[in-house]
Amino acid sequence: MWLPNRRTVLLGALALSGCGFTPVYGPESGARTLLNTVEVDPPRDREGYLLVRHIEERLGRTSSPTYALSIAIELGEERMAITTDNVATRFNLLGKATYALRALDGGKVVTSGVVQSFTGYSTTGSTAATRAAEQDASERLMVILGDQIVARLVAAKLEPAA
Repeated sequence: MWLPNRRTVLLGALALSGCGFTPVYGPESGARTLLNTVEVDPPRDREGYLLVRHIEERLGRTSSPTYALSIAIELGEERMAITTDNVATRFNLLGKATYALRALDGGKVVTSGVVQSFTGYSTTGSTAATRAAEQDASERLMVILGDQIVARLVAAKLEPAA
């Protein structure tokens, strides 16, 4: 079994520092630039609320924003497991979020994009259990989309505000 020795680790660290690698949550990083500086537009529905809440958990809420984040959510459903009686026992909940981050000092769009994902739920239980499973899937989907949006914003390498 091969174990890295000290020289290998030092050479790896040297190569990593030479390529311009910087920690995403380090000082002067994209993540630090966004923390407590983004105001997310108010949600219009339950899914919007869940998405905004998750993004605010990740980036923090602010009383003096530098950026404004607009998000448009599109949801769909897809029947997956279908019985011989043509009854769906499993659904995929499809989600797509289009976002745009604007600088408040001029309204210029700093970065924008589209993220999409899906999650599933089962409909084999009672009506109440199916409804609870659908709501849980919706919450999971908004967390996934929120994480993808935050990752894209951090990767945009925004310049720190002066």
